[in-house]
Amino acid sequence: MKTVAVIGTQWGDEGKGKIVDLLAQDADVVVRFQGGNNAAHTLVVDGATFILRLVPAGALYPSKVCVIGPGMVVDPVALLQEIDELQRKANFRANGRLKLSYDAHMVMPYHRAIDRAREARLGKQAIGTTGFGIGPAYEDKVARCGLRFSELADFPSFERKLRRNLLEKNRYLKLVLKAKPVAVGGLIEQMREVRRRLLPHLCDTAGYLADARERGQRVLFEGAHGTMLDIDYGTYPFVTSSTCVSSAVFTGGGLPCGALDAVLGIAKAYTTRVGAGPFPTEIKTRLADQLRAKGAEYGSATHRPRRVGWFDAVLTRRAMRLNGASILALTKLDVLTGIDPVKICVAYTVKGARKTDVPYSMMRLDQVQPVYEELPGWQEALSDKRELSQLPRNARRYLERLCELSGAKLVMVGVGASREQIIVLENPFLS
Repeated sequence: MKTVAVIGTQWGDEGKGKIVDLLAQDADVVVRFQGGNNAAHTLVVDGATFILRLVPAGALYPSKVCVIGPGMVVDPVALLQEIDELQRKANFRANGRLKLSYDAHMVMPYHRAIDRAREARLGKQAIGTTGFGIGPAYEDKVARCGLRFSELADFPSFERKLRRNLLEKNRYLKLVLKAKPVAVGGLIEQMREVRRRLLPHLCDTAGYLADARERGQRVLFEGAHGTMLDIDYGTYPFVTSSTCVSSAVFTGGGLPCGALDAVLGIAKAYTTRVGAGPFPTEIKTRLADQLRAKGAEYGSATHRPRRVGWFDAVLTRRAMRLNGASILALTKLDVLTGIDPVKICVAYTVKGARKTDVPYSMMRLDQVQPVYEELPGWQEALSDKRELSQLPRNARRYLERLCELSGAKLVMVGVGASREQIIVLENPFLS
């Protein structure tokens, strides 16, 4: 297969970065196609931890090309900081290897200010955004007043638009949100430096990918967030501001419709989510603290503690269907070691009626009661296992049942945090 997309099937944080990092060794090009630096992938390589927020995971391989697609909103200062950190820690050379879409939109300081002021104003009704300005940046994109990276080429024109936006946003901040306006200060000069450093990386990324495919190269599309955070199909309004499902590969990545060979769904062996919103299988006992500590369940970008729950097969099955995913990678199986029994949500009850699909309104998820199936747990450590046959019988049975309920073929199992701690049954690039 030449084109593969990796998509989260839960509320994000499924371990996509680790799987993408593994697949990147067999790809030529790795593409991010949605979201911004509100999502991050944590990779552990040779004992060193790398957190990638904007640059695709291919950065840790010396010969891979990393593409930031037009569907992303990019904080240019955060991008430069990430490039510098990767250069220091991983000897990353951006020249020739980092392609930034002309058409990607910028996240500006006023976007962050608006994001944070809105959340503060909402108080207990806050959505739980990261405060990184992602939603307001997508709003400006749709309102046709956003700033694209292509506009840096004509800096006088860019400066005029930036000042115009600052004037409008500061009025909104001051008069409506009762928040402190953003100072022009050194922003213009800061953007001159952004222009100097990022202009060489600007690229017609759709054209570049077309050429790459013509040359027979393998292209990996790296999803951020998860299906349940999708702006259309997630638990609205407790969602992110972009399209997270596999169809976004075509608009946000620049791949022609029908040119995607495989979609690999990623799910954690249990479920987590960050921020507010319905979570039917959430665990509210001390077990949640135990799993959170053992699984290091804290946001890579925000460091916020994640809410923890049992595996929800109803939502995962729906996500696999929405994404057209027939193969599944399950991560963090090792975290469940010592838990007995382990539970799987196989259905919901809604007003006494059993349902095996989600309610017509995702917001009604807070009204459902999960129906659990219990399986016996296991006590053996898994971190040194490299073959499926080496796993305890009960762990294998758990995996089999998750795949049965999700309607998918198991191709990978994560048994630890490092790059090497993955049991690979099938590589979609090589099948």
